[in-house]
Amino acid sequence: MKKVLDKLDQFKYPLLILALGVFLMLIPSSPKGENTAPTTELGEALSLTQGVGEAYVLISENGVVVVCEGAQNAEVRMKIMEAVRSYTGFGADKITILKRSGSN
Repeated sequence: MKKVLDKLDQFKYPLLILALGVFLMLIPSSPKGENTAPTTELGEALSLTQGVGEAYVLISENGVVVVCEGAQNAEVRMKIMEAVRSYTGFGADKITILKRSGSN
């Protein structure tokens, strides 16, 4: 029994760090649905861009959807695409830009 206690005493700090690491991994980082800041920030930034109009943004693990008033204009669509690509890191194939209903 003394040998076992001596061995445990010898490795008490690595075991303590291991236990702390396991504990930290079990704590959830943030509840689902609570982290809407990136979507809101991107939507606000796009809405301030000339020609975009009011923009709504949805970001998921699979891609981004932007719904805005200026989506029918090719130059505006390109600006939106570049902004979303640089902000999210998604490629053009993962970004969808849609015209908002009721806009000309």
